[in-house]
Amino acid sequence: MRAVLTMEHGDRSQLRLQPDFSDPEPAAGEVLIRIAATALNFHDIFTRRGMPGIKIPLPVIVGSDIAGEIVEVGAGADGWKVGDRVLVDPVIRGAERGGMIGETRHGGRAELIAVAASQLVPVPDGVSLEAAAALPLAYGTAYRMMFTQGQIAAGETVLILGASGGVGVACVQLAKLVGAEVVACASSASKLDRLAALGADHVVDYTKTRFLDAVREIYGKPRSRGGGGVDVAVNFTGGDTWIDTQKCVNLGGRILTCGATAGFNVMTDARYLWTYEHRMIGSNGWQPGDLVALLELIEQGRLDPVIDKVLPLEETAEAERLLEDREVVGKVLLVP
Repeated sequence: MRAVLTMEHGDRSQLRLQPDFSDPEPAAGEVLIRIAATALNFHDIFTRRGMPGIKIPLPVIVGSDIAGEIVEVGAGADGWKVGDRVLVDPVIRGAERGGMIGETRHGGRAELIAVAASQLVPVPDGVSLEAAAALPLAYGTAYRMMFTQGQIAAGETVLILGASGGVGVACVQLAKLVGAEVVACASSASKLDRLAALGADHVVDYTKTRFLDAVREIYGKPRSRGGGGVDVAVNFTGGDTWIDTQKCVNLGGRILTCGATAGFNVMTDARYLWTYEHRMIGSNGWQPGDLVALLELIEQGRLDPVIDKVLPLEETAEAERLLEDREVVGKVLLVP
């Protein structure tokens, strides 16, 4: 089969298309899937660059968000048949040694993949395989953070940093889905236009305007007796944005995070934490039920995952460049 391997840690020159990589064979309890699409995530790029404290066996086929059609069923993979359309939950759950497809096991930048039947989620007939492939890391993470952990509700005001990326776009869409008012932050006029088209009520170019100043202009400065600011701030950026985020959130408000793309060693101003009785809520990944719920939302016509580009395997390096240079809004997919 054709597959793209990440050969070593380094730049995009470490990506190699191999036209004759060995076809996988399903073991007991596994199925073989012909891949229809796999989505890129920044996690793929971090895997290539190398992550401190995390050892990845190289070379590896990355790609964790995978959807396709079953072409072979291994012994004991009960309940599945050839022709079933499936989404792969990439997290290896319940095993003695966990991990994730596309990191500790070969992933979706290929024509075929063998996966455990326990990791399959059926894709409804009304949902395209490309839409399904866009879900796990971005939409699954956003769903758990916004709903399971964050309890976003109608009428609340929500600030979203990094709103043009995969998780950020999903947060915008999910917040609007429940009737929240959204302030979306991004780095260019074109991205802001896309976010406004998705329903963002206010958009902020953080390269020109400090997002704290924009929030104060829209809602006023938070007051210790209530009023002003936003009810919820979504910050998976970290770095030097944390204290300004605290200053945006009103009395009793929440700060949600699922990562720290600009740095995890953040400064926290304890005065805002206690004075405004903030709740800082972490969220880690998703559960299979979250993917089922997202597929149902797509089938119902209530959610349409944002797919910016669909590229062939031969253009994997370009796909990664688009993410690294932050030239996309939403997801980039690779198709065999």
